[in-house]
Amino acid sequence: MRTHLVQFDIAWEDPPRNFDRVRSLVAAARVESGDMVVLPEMFDTGFSFNIAVTADRDGQSEAFCRELALQYGVFVIGGLTAIGPDGRGMNRAIAVSPDGQVRARYHKSRLFPLGRPSESECFSPGHGVSAFEWNAGADVIRVCPLICYDLRFPEVFAEGLQAGAGMFVVIANWLEHRHVHWKPLLVARAIENQAYVFGVNRCGRDPHVAYLGGSVAVDPMGITLAEAGSEETIVSAAVDLEALKTWRTKLPAWKTRGGW
Repeated sequence: MRTHLVQFDIAWEDPPRNFDRVRSLVAAARVESGDMVVLPEMFDTGFSFNIAVTADRDGQSEAFCRELALQYGVFVIGGLTAIGPDGRGMNRAIAVSPDGQVRARYHKSRLFPLGRPSESECFSPGHGVSAFEWNAGADVIRVCPLICYDLRFPEVFAEGLQAGAGMFVVIANWLEHRHVHWKPLLVARAIENQAYVFGVNRCGRDPHVAYLGGSVAVDPMGITLAEAGSEETIVSAAVDLEALKTWRTKLPAWKTRGGW
């Protein structure tokens, strides 16, 4: 079971261009049937609050994730903007299985309070985590997708742990000037939950801020499996279910953390 984190410089509010860039990067990677491909938060438009332009009303971004999953026979996680019941946007992560079916839709629960406007002025928060089963042959692991600012809140991860997660996937547009926090928080969440934590961040810049990438795969003991620099790339790492089970059995702190 291998995960591929697609780190790229997202074109501002230009879904077709971003679809083409993802296709090019994935085509150059060693992606095999049953693997997982992960795209950043709002991979189709960048972190824009221009909901009238960026919302996936016609479903083209979700359709692209389905297309990618069907083409390679893989699971795909990606972020996009949906419209919530109150008319504001919803920062959404979707997980698609190799048959093109959406297995999970998660809406970012912790909205970024800084900026003008703030995320909460334009987006509605989600409530509760969503998890799905990633199966490759006889191997199965429960995966919980989360989004960017969620990373700062261990209680969100604890909720995912209670939902049975052995792996967390954090999709992000994590800013350059707070980049020093990115990897330490991912490692901390892995250690706390004795789970795989994979974080994919964009690189490059949008019209307002810059991003340093640094997409990283962390194992349940907090050890870095693979890590990117600031360039466009794909970070690939394997998930070892036996190693996860062995560590959780040897030191079952995760049960206490989950309140079990």
